[in-house]
Amino acid sequence: MNKPFVFAALLSVSAAMAAPGALAAGDASAGKEKSSTCVACHGADGNSANPEWPKLAGQHPDYLVKQLKEFKAGERENQTMAPMAAPLSEQDMQDLAAYYAAQQIKQGEADPDLVELGEQIYRGGNKASGVSACMACHGPAGKGNPAANFPALAGQHATYTEIQLKAFRSGARANDYGSMMRNVAARMTDAEIKAVASYIQGLH
Repeated sequence: MNKPFVFAALLSVSAAMAAPGALAAGDASAGKEKSSTCVACHGADGNSANPEWPKLAGQHPDYLVKQLKEFKAGERENQTMAPMAAPLSEQDMQDLAAYYAAQQIKQGEADPDLVELGEQIYRGGNKASGVSACMACHGPAGKGNPAANFPALAGQHATYTEIQLKAFRSGARANDYGSMMRNVAARMTDAEIKAVASYIQGLH
């Protein structure tokens, strides 16, 4: 039986998490102090100004920790993030994730011309080409599924989401669990990617 593919914007999916009890819970106050080097790109409250850089505000903490670990390990390649993640301890990652998860994401707007196709892909997929509905994993409101470590998408920059989907499609990004995102993105056209990225930006 085919399982629904997860549709991730920012950042990839996996159920990989730290072992229970291995670390103290993330400290948001400590994370705020440690976020001083993150501010230039991601904003003081995790709402980046540059649409090519992801908003971190409101993202599930385990998902953020996973991405930081994979940047550090080279499992998610990024020339900017690799050196930023390199000196972080696991507790640093937990603290940063706790801080950004506690922030409120600033909602965006979808391009009215792209809403129809974007909504179709997000809510119904494309049965003819095998593109699964994004909401199967990310929920009807784009809030994600923290228990499965599927990220929240609602309000994410359309430009960033489009870049990530194309990276999954080309294989340039390959840190998705079970190749889920690569499989779904490989079936998407440029028009579908642009439309659903715009729809996600306006989702709330």
